[in-house]
Amino acid sequence: MTIPFEESYHGQLRKFMGNQRVIVPAVRGIVQDEHGHILFVKRSDNGDWVLPAGSIELNESVLDALKREVWEESGLSVQEATLIAIYSEPRFHFTNSYGGKHQMLAFVFQVTQWTGTLCQETDETVAAEFFAPDALPPNIYDFYRETLQDLNNFSGAIILK
Repeated sequence: MTIPFEESYHGQLRKFMGNQRVIVPAVRGIVQDEHGHILFVKRSDNGDWVLPAGSIELNESVLDALKREVWEESGLSVQEATLIAIYSEPRFHFTNSYGGKHQMLAFVFQVTQWTGTLCQETDETVAAEFFAPDALPPNIYDFYRETLQDLNNFSGAIILK
């Protein structure tokens, strides 16, 4: 069950901080099928195609957040994952669909083992699909392209940006 934004840790912060820029720790999962195709989900709030991702909740580990977010957005259960990158550069900033400004602090994982059946629609998504690396969804954010490039360059040492 998805936590409503207003009840989430991030939503609670926004009650005090308003829309000023904040750093919100988050996770992002790169889930691939047996053909190397990459999972993207289409958000229900704005229609954007995104990698499964979201903010870390209070009393939740980074790995537990990854498992929760992938489950909430795709119905897949993460069994194993490898941290490949941490993004914290100020250039990684955006405004969310609620108007809040963020500087990203994202822990990016390659999901190396998962189980389950892909859900086409969840509380947070209206579609889910594995895309070939050379045929990604249209209009994805540049930082997703950079994330996938970093995955291709990953040599075992965590990429810090």
